Amino acid sequence: MHELSLIAAMFETLEAEIKKYGPVKVTSVTLKVGVLSGAVPDLLESAFESYKKGTFAKDASLTITVTQPRFRCRACGSETFREDLDFSCAACGSRDMELISGDELIVEKIELETEDDE
Repeated sequence: MHELSLIAAMFETLEAEIKKYGPVKVTSVTLKVGVLSGAVPDLLESAFESYKKGTFAKDASLTITVTQPRFRCRACGSETFREDLDFSCAACGSRDMELISGDELIVEKIELETEDDE
């Protein structure tokens, strides 16, 4: 399950970010996960629940936004949003496509609670 290593890396990023704010706890994390990222949202959620125990994010919730592939046609320049895995241009039928989104795995939002908030 490589999702656990992805969550571990995310926690390293979170830890680096929260050091800027002094003693805090993470209350919410939002991830943007592209369907072509290779990460399975349910497994990311499970890994998050396991990994957060005993950490600064022990009470945090995880929200995952799944994004579909979006392509730009190199032949005609139009952009195509695809829910299926047909990697051809909807406008001209060309298969000379450039992926512009749908493979991302991004920490989109982190919500923190500081000691002042309590």
